[in-house]
Amino acid sequence: MSANMKNLPASATGMAGSSDAVGSYGWKALLGSAVGYAMDGFDLLILGFMLTAISADLHLTPGQAGSLVTWTLIGAVAGGIIFGALSDRYGRIRVLTWTIVLFAVFTGMCAFAQGYWDLLIYRTIAGIGLGGEFGIGMALAAEAWPAKHRARVSSYVALGWQVGVLGAALLTPLLLPVIGWRGMFLVGVIPALVAWVIRAKLHEPEVFVRSAAKRTSRMEGFRLLVKDKATAKISAGIVVLCSVQNFGYYGIMIWMPSFLSKQLGFNLTKSALWTSVTILGMMLGIWVFGQLADRIGRKPSFLLFQLGAVVMVLSYSQLSDPNTMLWAGALMGMFVNGMLGGYGALMSEAYPTEARATAQNVLFNIGRGVGGFGPVVVGALAASYSFQIAIALLAAIYVIDMLATAFLIPELKGAELK
Repeated sequence: MSANMKNLPASATGMAGSSDAVGSYGWKALLGSAVGYAMDGFDLLILGFMLTAISADLHLTPGQAGSLVTWTLIGAVAGGIIFGALSDRYGRIRVLTWTIVLFAVFTGMCAFAQGYWDLLIYRTIAGIGLGGEFGIGMALAAEAWPAKHRARVSSYVALGWQVGVLGAALLTPLLLPVIGWRGMFLVGVIPALVAWVIRAKLHEPEVFVRSAAKRTSRMEGFRLLVKDKATAKISAGIVVLCSVQNFGYYGIMIWMPSFLSKQLGFNLTKSALWTSVTILGMMLGIWVFGQLADRIGRKPSFLLFQLGAVVMVLSYSQLSDPNTMLWAGALMGMFVNGMLGGYGALMSEAYPTEARATAQNVLFNIGRGVGGFGPVVVGALAASYSFQIAIALLAAIYVIDMLATAFLIPELKGAELK
């Protein structure tokens, strides 16, 4: 143990897996990670809400408006890969601070954009800062909490995204007419400042400090993802799980409000209500997954939720009653998105400290890239056949998910971090 770590009280050292107790350091690490991930969800949703207002003010074409979202996501994928590797090399807290500063500065600059090109540049760079939040935050929380509670803390970090999305859904309709889109970008800086303050009071987890001597090169984390046949097999399985997760989430959430409006006559208020109820169902699913995975194991929990997703997606595609679709949406959301609560723990346990944040960000962002095709595929199937058939066919991807879990993913419940 390093000299500076010896001087820290036991409750603050972040010794993941050393006992069943969660010290003050663990709770602060969780809060800092969850707030950062909430910033991610909040930012992307308010951007979607603001596109109409931005387009009118800056005279953007529909293609230009859509590209603001696309390039934010491209930046996030690039940032995730870059900052994940840097975090494994230079430290969780240090690199998270870099990502926050980058995001906050360029999100604030968006408020002063004068045209399409400068706004596009600001959004892309802000996205790069945003990209590191998921993986580094998951790695930090996993390293700060004991093995007995690792799935739970991963699910709590994942809940941050949903809280951010829900906050954006509730606040944007109230604030946008008052402060405009420029003011909303400034509001988007607030979660970043909160996360920065929390993280400024944290030190690196002890498991990261202990592993410092093992780091030999800046590319070490990437190599360790495929260092041998067994590890490559796990990485392939996790890529499948993350791809299905993102494909199903974006495929359903992007198109469902439009379907409810056009086919079932849902007005804006009722569509927003469906979205809010579904998000609450997703939040419940994430929480339940974390509790379950720490009790019965990672693999059984994934298989249970994947089977639930198959059943609920198929069942949902047969519904036509608006009221039934409202509450059934929450149940579908619980299974479709609840698995997000388990990826952080799974990847933290599958890879050593020198590659943990790299694995989280690289593998999840590959899944995010594949998931980006979800709305395109669902839209094409809906245009050729019907939306119900498009949703029903989504059930097939969760069967693939179950096969990947059964044959590629090991059970790592209770494993000490390497």
